Amino acid sequence: MNFSAWSIRNPVPALLLFGLLTFLGISSFRSLGIQNFPDIELPTITIAAAYEGVAPAQMETEVARKIEDQVASLGGIEHITTTLTDGSASIKVAFSIDKNAEVALNEVRNAIDSVRADLPAAMRDPVVAKVTTSGSAILTYAVRSERMDDEALSWFVDNDVAKAMLAVKGVGKVARVGGVDREVQVDLDTARMAALGVTAGDVSNLLRQVQQDASGGRGDIGSGIQSIRTLAAVGTVADIAALEIPLAGGRSVRLGDLARVRDGVSERSSITLLDGQPVVSFEVTRIRGASEVAVANAVRKAVALLQAKHPQVQIEEAFNTVAPVQDNFDGSMELLYEGAFLAILVVWWFLRDWRATLVSAAALPLSIIPTFAAMYYFDFSLNTLTLLALALVVGILVDDAIVEIENIVRHLRMGKTPIEAATEAADEIGLAVIATTFTLVAVFLPTAFMGGVPGKFFKQFGITAAVSVLASLLVARLLTPMMAAYFLKAHGAQPADSRLMTRFLAAASWCLTHRKTTALAAILFFVGSLSLLPLLPTGFVPAADRAQTRVNIELQPGSTLNETLAIAAQARRLLEEMPEVTRVFSAIGRSSGGNDGPFAGSGSSDVRKATLNVSLVSRHDRARQSVVEAEIRRRMAALPGARISVGAGQTGEKLKLVLAGEDAEALRLASQAVTSELRTLKG
Repeated sequence: MNFSAWSIRNPVPALLLFGLLTFLGISSFRSLGIQNFPDIELPTITIAAAYEGVAPAQMETEVARKIEDQVASLGGIEHITTTLTDGSASIKVAFSIDKNAEVALNEVRNAIDSVRADLPAAMRDPVVAKVTTSGSAILTYAVRSERMDDEALSWFVDNDVAKAMLAVKGVGKVARVGGVDREVQVDLDTARMAALGVTAGDVSNLLRQVQQDASGGRGDIGSGIQSIRTLAAVGTVADIAALEIPLAGGRSVRLGDLARVRDGVSERSSITLLDGQPVVSFEVTRIRGASEVAVANAVRKAVALLQAKHPQVQIEEAFNTVAPVQDNFDGSMELLYEGAFLAILVVWWFLRDWRATLVSAAALPLSIIPTFAAMYYFDFSLNTLTLLALALVVGILVDDAIVEIENIVRHLRMGKTPIEAATEAADEIGLAVIATTFTLVAVFLPTAFMGGVPGKFFKQFGITAAVSVLASLLVARLLTPMMAAYFLKAHGAQPADSRLMTRFLAAASWCLTHRKTTALAAILFFVGSLSLLPLLPTGFVPAADRAQTRVNIELQPGSTLNETLAIAAQARRLLEEMPEVTRVFSAIGRSSGGNDGPFAGSGSSDVRKATLNVSLVSRHDRARQSVVEAEIRRRMAALPGARISVGAGQTGEKLKLVLAGEDAEALRLASQAVTSELRTLKG
């Protein structure tokens, strides 16, 4: 069936079809989320185990080894990586890339449940989670007040801020970083305890017994059945001090007579500072599939309302990863518009007919806009890869329409009417247009089915490009001939070719006459192009200038929080001396109580680590980000006894070397030797 001829005879169905597709596309575009990269789930599971006060060697034998042995029995595991610190073990289990992430998560959870009885009873239950690209914080806020201390600010964040932020659509988690946790401290008087024959274990058992909140079953009360709970929790510090400890001979003694019971705060395990000023911070993480920009805007509105409700507290945005995403989206859309305009300009330059140019130009929006409907159907987002696909095919989308309209114009110049010219011209090259389009689909679509991690990322790229190209074919076969038939005007017979066509035909004739020379030139050009390939840099994602970077600091094991704070302060002062730096947000250690701080996933505090999130001036007012980061590395080299890494995302670590062995001392010496050798390498 000749669809072009049918569309020319029946223009209304084609107009209704593209009107519907345009409406669906515009509606879908408004619903698409804006993200940096597509949300993907890797079959990598993390296990965070915390056992306070335990040395790494003990953590290895009592916790890590048992978990590793149990998890290692699962199928499809590629490797298991364990990191041990004081009081914590972080185990990363990487499955084969074709393993379903949800299945892997459930298998690891079942393995942890089965080995839990063999782990120390005093440790907290291990936390099992899967690695996703949406797991990092998009916004970090600093909270401070002249009227409230750290304890009050911490409670304000945990209670008021968390409730307000979690009510925002798209917010998945709110985590406090820094601050302190409330803690009831019982300081025992060992002399009096020894005199009365009371041990610390007796006190611990008593406190454990009175802190009960459990189910008591169900009972018939009145005319119905009610749930019963057993409540035995103390409410105040005075209640704890009044607890009776039984002694021999039927006597008892109050806990307050054997210890000093006071309401205090736990030992600090993290500190956050904004430009050197102490603050209590919180991070906001979005749920999978939510738009980074939309969630950030909604959170900012919620923070503004919270700020108005609590004027005694200052809530300031310290760091965000959303601004580069918004800049990337705006820049991509601008390039898309510019590319479309230039494509239309080139069409007009060659056709020199504004009616024919408008018919060709209609193919661009009518090919791209329906693609948004397909993206919404497949649950895609407006991210780096989908925008790249649209920008890449923007010139291709008008190819079919240009071929159609050029052939129609050629028939018009033969003296035919517009309807005759459109019908005959479309039928003449219909097969060639279809073959060209499916060739392009065959190029783009396989990228959506690549294996490995790149395949998960490029799925949206391949499908978006293929759908837009197929939409352009639909436009070229249905709409372009129909519009040309009713919009173009007859030119009358014009036997003479244009000057440009005359020159082109002369060049083509010369190439056909000198076949060997033409073929040799093509071969030399092809070989010369291949010879340049080794000179091109390679990588998964090119480094982008995001106007922000990160400095990670790690001190040697055994370092205290104050020592880490001192080194971080030196690093901050070095950064503030640079004119390219506008703001430095420092996070030393991570918050207790299970909150995710700058070292989420470690499962416990790590006071020997610090992260400095650095905001830079606009890219127009400084050198490239890579140059700035190189200068930061040079300055950070002056910090004593600290391991420094600079960069986040694509500008961070490019290579990681792992040394394995049974002898810890030999590993230490080997790592020092490797480090010394690596420092001699340029860059």
